[in-house]
Amino acid sequence: MTTRPQNIPAAEALQLDALVTPTEQGIASRVLARTSGGNVTLFAFDAGQELSEHTSPFEALVMVLDGAVTLTIGGTEVPATPGTIVRMPGGVPHAVSARTTSRMLLVMLREAAASSEG
Repeated sequence: MTTRPQNIPAAEALQLDALVTPTEQGIASRVLARTSGGNVTLFAFDAGQELSEHTSPFEALVMVLDGAVTLTIGGTEVPATPGTIVRMPGGVPHAVSARTTSRMLLVMLREAAASSEG
């Protein structure tokens, strides 16, 4: 099994649309950066594809790069198109549905552990 690097190369300008390609009737993703503080993942959805409802303990931001998706966050549908950003609070159920072939960037934010200094 081949493992991909957890981060894209440093000090290099990369075309986002070349980093992940929508697959017919599928969803593709690529982790662009991963640290203890969070990660950045690029997703590509074919039209009609979705990530079913799930919950994450972490705060996240979704930025739509192209296409159109509907985020369902805590039961509220939020349509998102290129140039929009949506915050998904941690602990709240959410889902993603692609209305058209779409790409989005997901930024997951992990809180730093509480300091024991006091």
